[in-house]
Amino acid sequence: MSPDSSLLEPGSSGTLYTTDAVPGHRRRTYWREALSQTFGSVDMGVPDEIDRGTIRTSLLGPMQAVTVDGDPLRALRTRRLIAGSDNDDYVVVKLLSRGVARVEQDTRDAFVRPGQLFVYDMARPIRMTIPEPFQSKSLVLPRKVLGLSESELRHITASPLDSGTPLGALLSPFLSRLVDTAQTYPQRTAESIARNVVDLLKTLTDERLGRATEDTQDAARVSLLRIRAYIDWHLADPDLAPETIARAHHISVRYLHKLFQLEDITVSRWIQQRRLEQCRRELARPGSAGLTIAAVAHRWGFTSASHFSRVFRAAYGVSPAEWRSAAVQGPRLSAPGHAPQLSHVR
Repeated sequence: MSPDSSLLEPGSSGTLYTTDAVPGHRRRTYWREALSQTFGSVDMGVPDEIDRGTIRTSLLGPMQAVTVDGDPLRALRTRRLIAGSDNDDYVVVKLLSRGVARVEQDTRDAFVRPGQLFVYDMARPIRMTIPEPFQSKSLVLPRKVLGLSESELRHITASPLDSGTPLGALLSPFLSRLVDTAQTYPQRTAESIARNVVDLLKTLTDERLGRATEDTQDAARVSLLRIRAYIDWHLADPDLAPETIARAHHISVRYLHKLFQLEDITVSRWIQQRRLEQCRRELARPGSAGLTIAAVAHRWGFTSASHFSRVFRAAYGVSPAEWRSAAVQGPRLSAPGHAPQLSHVR
């Protein structure tokens, strides 16, 4: 079965499955296959008559963002299916936007309400029942990028996160927006956002394992993660500044600066550092050869090309032109803070 990509945006790296143009007598088979294509080897039960169903997927750095609108279903992933599957090295973070669900994994049997999210591990058996029409938004990410042990993962699977908690109030709208806008981000921005998602999931794990001992410290960490993600989303805006960031998060500028003291860095320095990292990566990409250095600087929020060149040299010890030349001609110059890229979800 081939996905219908006619409704996808030009140049997108996602897929679209939709029953809209599928004849009624073929719709059930099509929908079962679409779900299996998206979520791997799963024994999928769906109604005899399918009204409509849509699955949209997009790559987001090393993750895959998935939105599903569909009718009731039952999904069962057994040890036999896992043994014969090549996609068991992934963890799914799922937000139920509409409808209710029952999820069973790791001896837990949980009821999930709209607005709650939960995590499940594709390497272990899971049963999920959704008894009514629903919408879900999911992030599928490689287990290795989380850096969690088997026992740590078991503490967060099939355990709904209440949107009334500080972390739940952050993660639910964050994940929803991220899935909705996944196709709009350049690859480098997507990889940066993916790192923020991993940080949030590690914070969730710490909370479940009791590592965060003080509520005030936990709330500060959550706020900082949210603000860092906001900064990454708005790096291209030349007006991005402590005042606009504080206003967007309904906090004082003073408290914003206090949060960044946890990182031992000022807000403005953090913004500049993130912009420099994005410029450095873009200058090293062959696809950006047609852009001037000034254009790359402006794309990531620098208003002055000369100022950009000065701070770039101060940070990396070479000029932007020297960095680009070295990247094109051969082995790249080493630069502080350079991190290896994460591999994509297949």
